[in-house]
Amino acid sequence: MIRLRHLTKTFETSQGNLEVLKGISLDINEGEIFGIIGLSGAGKSTLIRCINFLEKPTDGEIIFDGMNMGDLSRKELLKVRQSMGMIFQSFNLLAQRTALKNILYPLEIANVPKEEAMDRARELLELVGLSDKANAYPSQLSGGQQQRVAIARALATNPKVLLCDEVTSALDPNTTSSILQLLQNINHTFGVTIVMITHEMKVIEQICTQVAVIDGGNIIETGNVKDVFLRPQSEIAKQLILPKGSEIHNMTGKRCLRLIFDGNSAFEPIISNMALECRAVVNILYANTKCIDNKAFGEMLLQLPDDDISIERILAYLDNREIYYKEEELHV
Repeated sequence: MIRLRHLTKTFETSQGNLEVLKGISLDINEGEIFGIIGLSGAGKSTLIRCINFLEKPTDGEIIFDGMNMGDLSRKELLKVRQSMGMIFQSFNLLAQRTALKNILYPLEIANVPKEEAMDRARELLELVGLSDKANAYPSQLSGGQQQRVAIARALATNPKVLLCDEVTSALDPNTTSSILQLLQNINHTFGVTIVMITHEMKVIEQICTQVAVIDGGNIIETGNVKDVFLRPQSEIAKQLILPKGSEIHNMTGKRCLRLIFDGNSAFEPIISNMALECRAVVNILYANTKCIDNKAFGEMLLQLPDDDISIERILAYLDNREIYYKEEELHV
């Protein structure tokens, strides 16, 4: 669907040339929800704006649906962009247009017949759950509602891909979750490829299938979300995924269990249920677990009780639920 090859982007500034993207190569397959994550200033937004040529790359190739974007005439480029919807952090709605007329705008540019365009716009308002807000102006809508209108507008011309630039950064957690669920439903229902630019790991975890980590204009790590989450290789990926201060420098006790959650078990209160069923208390020395597609990923280090009978019950409990663990002995 999208192939980036040795993509570079350099801006001319008063202090000289600034290279923002440095030879990026990526493959984004049809139907994926592909996340690109990095800290502020890493080059994320420039990268996504290069994909649809809102920013013209300095060098390299962007192949979209078999077409080299750099070889297209302006007329051809405008036509191709109708297959590439874009959603922004700040919504970018037209303040003097109602929700319905904001969605109509790209259809007007595409010269879609008025009646057909009106039917399409109303259909999209219903899709994003805002049928009753057709005549509301952006100032009369909440942030989440404005972003839903922006998503509907991006879908107006039946794009093959949605480019999402920090679409949840301005939203509260509950609204973020509902917007991500909407995008996931759109991907599943219509097969639209989605590229998510974000600095929030929770966004990647909730809906993405593949992820690339960008730092200093370079892609430093790519892979399946589960693999990158469980085994981050780069320091930036570890910084994004693992919370600060999560390292354990001093631990007491000699016998411990390290539980490994690799997606084979549901995300449930394993430790609480184990303590109740086994009638044994454990000390959680370290934990880094996440829920991805309602499955548990990560690891947890437990200090076991002193009596062997309780330990046997705990091991039997874990074996019965097919939770992988390994015993460790710590010396202090």
